[in-house]
Amino acid sequence: MAFLAGMLLDRERARELAQEAFARVLGREAENPRGLVFRTAANLARDEARMIVRRKRHLALLKVEGEASRASATTPEKQLDATRRAEQVQEALATLSETDRQVLLLWNAGFDYTEIADRTGLAKGALGTTIARAKKKLVSACIAQEGFDASHG
Repeated sequence: MAFLAGMLLDRERARELAQEAFARVLGREAENPRGLVFRTAANLARDEARMIVRRKRHLALLKVEGEASRASATTPEKQLDATRRAEQVQEALATLSETDRQVLLLWNAGFDYTEIADRTGLAKGALGTTIARAKKKLVSACIAQEGFDASHG
């Protein structure tokens, strides 16, 4: 359970996933039953982390769309511009590696380096460099898009 609590940073959810892991392997034959439980638990934790990242990505998109509609409520042109910009940023995010995208999204969602390291498996000491590199790649991808105006935001 401590293994899962370390991965999830949530003891209650770790208990639930530990029970789920035991339930999934109950009655299964394995040379190393303990290893099977740990592997199953790790897979459940990774699935949970992916779901959280997807949910945060979705919430970030909703936030961007909401801010865009509030900021540009004065004119349809401004609203269209903000929508295009959000789409361009999403397209640029899609060009990044899964690791870079995940690190940026977690960082943008307010996670600290320890939480990001725990969720991604990256070394905490390397996250500053990883985030800086990912931001640079994102900016480059945005600028490479035709019609992207880097002066907005």
